[in-house]
Amino acid sequence: MSLPANQIKEPGMQSQPAKSPKEPSQESLPTNLLQEHSQESRILCPDPDIVVELNVGGQFYTTTMGTLMKHPGSKFPEILSRSARHYKDAQGRFFVDRPGTYFGLLLDYLRTGQVPTEYVPEVYQEAKFYQIHLLVKILEDMPQIFGEQVARTQFLVGVPNYQENLEVLLHLARAEAVAMRSSKVVVCVVRTEEDDAKCMEPLHILEAKKTPVVKFGPWKAGPVTEDFVYCLEKDIRAKGYKVTSQRYHLSRDPYTCFWIFVFTWW
Repeated sequence: MSLPANQIKEPGMQSQPAKSPKEPSQESLPTNLLQEHSQESRILCPDPDIVVELNVGGQFYTTTMGTLMKHPGSKFPEILSRSARHYKDAQGRFFVDRPGTYFGLLLDYLRTGQVPTEYVPEVYQEAKFYQIHLLVKILEDMPQIFGEQVARTQFLVGVPNYQENLEVLLHLARAEAVAMRSSKVVVCVVRTEEDDAKCMEPLHILEAKKTPVVKFGPWKAGPVTEDFVYCLEKDIRAKGYKVTSQRYHLSRDPYTCFWIFVFTWW
């Protein structure tokens, strides 16, 4: 029996199974299509008119996708990405595990461009978290942030071992507080090498009496001793302590480099 012409095989040839059509692989896609595909999978709702509901630390906010995406490089694309779908509350709102108290001020800036004038330090921290870089830069030029970031912080960076000595001071204050309503720690503040040398003898006297004392300085440039003490008090209070300070005079201390810090516990 003869075979149809289309079924006749040439000697040495084997039949090949029919190939099913394949979708193009990612490697075969042009670069621009790859970028669009990546962006589409990353952003859940690219339409700027889509309404977005947010649960920020238990406080609820409603806005649009366009408002949240207004500033390139912010953290909102990550928050609203497909991979973040499981970060939703029971009502389907996008959940951000962040204090929501000041988010409204941040959202108003995104809507109107109006820079907040209240709670500036708190809004500054939130702007840094959400990576709204333009607002961060604007707030850093405002007096509340400029003074802290540029003046005070930069000065304290120049004081050797400031943070370490601050922790020692707090440790001594707690150690002296056993069964006491308040505790006292002597602080020696020397601005120059000359002051440092002059205060060595009184320091030895205090150590011999087992008086708790912490020494700061010397530093090369910056505010006077009184300004440093103010900075130190400010940082202690920021950690939740009740503290006051005043000069501590020793009979052999003509250079007023000693202060006493009083911590009140109850």
